[in-house]
Amino acid sequence: MNAIHEAATTIAESSSPTLMSLRTLIQAAHLNQDLRPLGAELIARVQAHPDDAYALMDLSLVLQMLGDHALAMNVQAEALQMQRLYHVVAPSRGEVRLRVLAIMVSGDLMSNTPLECLLHDSDIALDALYVTPDKPLPDAVPEHDVLFIAVGESDRTQPVLEHLRELAAIWPRPVLNMPERVQRLSRDAAASVLAGLPGVCMPITSRVDRQALDDVAHARKELSLVLPDGCFPIIVRPLGSHAGKGLEKIDDPAALIDYLAQSTASAFYVSRFIDYRSADGQFRKYRIALIEGCPYVCHVGISDHWMIHYLNAGMTESQAKRDEEAAIMRDFDHGFALRHRSALALIQERMDLDYLGLDCAETPAGDLLVFEVDTAMVVHDIDPVDLFPYKQPQMRKVFDAFRTLLVHASEREHAE
Repeated sequence: MNAIHEAATTIAESSSPTLMSLRTLIQAAHLNQDLRPLGAELIARVQAHPDDAYALMDLSLVLQMLGDHALAMNVQAEALQMQRLYHVVAPSRGEVRLRVLAIMVSGDLMSNTPLECLLHDSDIALDALYVTPDKPLPDAVPEHDVLFIAVGESDRTQPVLEHLRELAAIWPRPVLNMPERVQRLSRDAAASVLAGLPGVCMPITSRVDRQALDDVAHARKELSLVLPDGCFPIIVRPLGSHAGKGLEKIDDPAALIDYLAQSTASAFYVSRFIDYRSADGQFRKYRIALIEGCPYVCHVGISDHWMIHYLNAGMTESQAKRDEEAAIMRDFDHGFALRHRSALALIQERMDLDYLGLDCAETPAGDLLVFEVDTAMVVHDIDPVDLFPYKQPQMRKVFDAFRTLLVHASEREHAE
């Protein structure tokens, strides 16, 4: 916790404050460190300085890490009422190479591209400007070299992205991740955009209201009427859910009845389940970052369960899994990336984003199975170095590639 408290003290005493390190807080939560004392410190700071918007934003982030989402969002909203522009990253050494302005929206960690993690130990300065449909960009924005649309896609952010389209088209600085392209990243739209690509498997995804699913569950409606290629088993998740919350594999109508009885959601995403087990019976899920169209592996979760989250895949407990992940990272350019070179290139061509995350796997037939495409996936280097020594150099490749993306964007403007 010393590093966290030192960061909080440094920020509190700084004449030019920045937000607390997202990476540091995620790492502390990942290591099960107790963040409650830090939360108490920030509460005391807010009580002493009620107009300290930075302290409120920091407190909101800590509350998210502690699992109090409702209170975290209330605190964040209070901070954004005070101000909408925040200094996020100020390089600690050397000169600032570039200044990036990120357009963001309120919400949890899945709402925006986690740029701070990508800019860890960088010479890039980052400011975040929060917008809403009713609170667009102010008349004056800070000086910057590159504008990054960090707003992630969701039903809630679609109006924001729509509003940003016209502004991005006439912006006087280079713009990365154009909003109209981010708008196509919903699960159903992305499946439609990527449909039929050779070497790519992304099952049709339908938005289905509760009544329609209930009709399927009770045989009042055929599954094919709500999911064109539908047959059991299917995957069901509440609209807007992330990180596997409410995600289930449903094997038959009876299981669907049970699922609906336990869920209060009013609408769902539904898709056909693809069994992507390897020959050894294990499932392998890859997180890939496409940066300027080039693929970089960020992690590989290996599990005997189809629903893989890296944190619950048993990677920390298994040396064999870590050895395999290390080998995949070492040989990625000549292995996975080469096998799926054409598929990845087609995905990049269709999505046409400067930075994009993929959660994917390989089907037994050898196709690239795409679960999700998103700009708000967390990629990081917080895993313990003693257990994951191979992660640091791999993630440095990712971070360097992202920095190069920003530099290239700035250089294109000067070349023009």
